[in-house]
Amino acid sequence: MTVRFYTYLVFVIVIANVSCVNKTQKPFYFVQLCDTQLGMGGYEHDVKSFKQAVAQINELNPDFVVICGDLVHHANESSYADFKSIKDGFKMPCYLAPGNHDVGNVPTDSSLKYYRNVIGKDYFTFQNKGIPFVVANTQLWKAHVTNESDKHQQWFKHTLDSLGTTNTKVFVLGHYPIFLKTPEEKEEYFNLPIAIRQEVLVLLKKNNVTAYLSGHTHESIINNFENIQMVSGETTSKNFDKRPLGFRLWQVTSDTVFHEFVPLKTIEN
Repeated sequence: MTVRFYTYLVFVIVIANVSCVNKTQKPFYFVQLCDTQLGMGGYEHDVKSFKQAVAQINELNPDFVVICGDLVHHANESSYADFKSIKDGFKMPCYLAPGNHDVGNVPTDSSLKYYRNVIGKDYFTFQNKGIPFVVANTQLWKAHVTNESDKHQQWFKHTLDSLGTTNTKVFVLGHYPIFLKTPEEKEEYFNLPIAIRQEVLVLLKKNNVTAYLSGHTHESIINNFENIQMVSGETTSKNFDKRPLGFRLWQVTSDTVFHEFVPLKTIEN
């Protein structure tokens, strides 16, 4: 067997294995909720709208739900108890990212400890039908927190670098959008600092990330960066752009990743 033939044989086997992975991936749906933020649009209103979202999502029966931060407007025992009570109505798994209203604009040891004790991990990974999802704590990007920010960034880089070799789609989600209009824009309240923004974008591009999901803006912002879908979705509390309250329904197949807006049915204030 010649070296040239052996090399060709290895190439065919690799391509066949990649094709097999793509063809055997089962399609699935998941929901992106943003800023349930109980208390932002009026506490009772937000409770009702979150309950309405849970009811509609249960009817759709996706594989799982992600909430992109700002679970409540004021992080305290009462609001978190209400949030968790409503969240427990989901008939499928629900994964949570922390927002600035959950852990603070500048997180502290005590705010992070409180969130971790009451809600759970503030950054982690999970999988669905072989597709990995990486949940980041974007507050540790927005503000540098001694010990915590460096630890989080090392975890994020290691996690993405390990997933980037798997020949599969990768989803990343958090609270803050990385940028609003262009990667070069100035830092403001609703985006990330330029230095960490550039570092994160390099990691996303390098490691086969398909989409980055976020909230925080209370506006629908949809961008495309190097074929990576960047989606900050509508909220269930209050939208600044006057769009209806609602959520995003995502469909993932071997070949495509598609999302559409689902408005909440009318609720009484």
